[in-house]
Amino acid sequence: ESPLVDAKVFDGAVVVQMLHPKTALTFDEYVETVFMPYVTMQLQTAERLDIVWDTYKENSLKKGARENRGSGTRRRVAPSVKVPSNWKSFLRVDGNKTELFKLLAEAVGNVNVPGKELYSTYGNNVVTTGPRESMEGLQPCSHEEADTRIFLHVLDAAKKYDRIMIRTIDTDVFVLAVSQMQRIPEKEMWLAFGTGRQFKYYPIHKIARSLGPQKSLALPVFHAITGCDTVSFFGGKGKKSAWDTWSVLPAVTDAFLEIAAAPSRLSDNCLKTIERFVVVMYDRGSELHSVDEARQHLFCKHARGLDR
Repeated sequence: ESPLVDAKVFDGAVVVQMLHPKTALTFDEYVETVFMPYVTMQLQTAERLDIVWDTYKENSLKKGARENRGSGTRRRVAPSVKVPSNWKSFLRVDGNKTELFKLLAEAVGNVNVPGKELYSTYGNNVVTTGPRESMEGLQPCSHEEADTRIFLHVLDAAKKYDRIMIRTIDTDVFVLAVSQMQRIPEKEMWLAFGTGRQFKYYPIHKIARSLGPQKSLALPVFHAITGCDTVSFFGGKGKKSAWDTWSVLPAVTDAFLEIAAAPSRLSDNCLKTIERFVVVMYDRGSELHSVDEARQHLFCKHARGLDR
């Protein structure tokens, strides 16, 4: 069951992935018959709706990750242009999405629903239909991805509303939501996460409360170190193994928090603790603190061939 909320913050790319053109022949028809009816429907159960779009930068670390998802054909996006038959392929091209997101943001900016607040990012800026004098805290914004920019809108909505929902399919947003909950501990935050049979509503405020403030704030660093879009996973060790290791080595929380503070230089103790974390992840009973020593020990222990 959908929880009762006052404000919703949506990852725009997720919405577009879900909303196939169906019978819409042109982009103008797509806006009028598919996208805007969905937006209007979402406003029926909330006082405020924010739609946050990705921006695509040429020199981005994320560019490689996007290219690995496949390629498509560049198509011009304009109201009278025909919608491509292969929607997924169309959305693999950054240029296509940039133009489409701009078109949809402009459509949102032209809507006026009495008594409701509607926001949409538009490049580095924000368009809104609500009566608002200042956009301080929302624009100008240099965030490349909706994953992080979403939380600027969450924190802005939390100034007025108590119950906020985020719609996403990205694990990064889940992790960041638990961490950012520490900035609005008295509020309710829900995550509408996944698609199809995997779709579920998660009470982020309860999860954060269960983990506690320290572990919640350290969670994004744990997620990054153990493998994310731009960091490799440890060989043969997934998130569950890493999480179990964190449980038996609570001292690593302080090291994660030091990294989270983004210092210009990490302390020797922090680096040694992280290295110890890796050792324990591969050998729970080990007393060693050096990854190199642990590798040598495990190699000899299992009498593996030199070619391995």
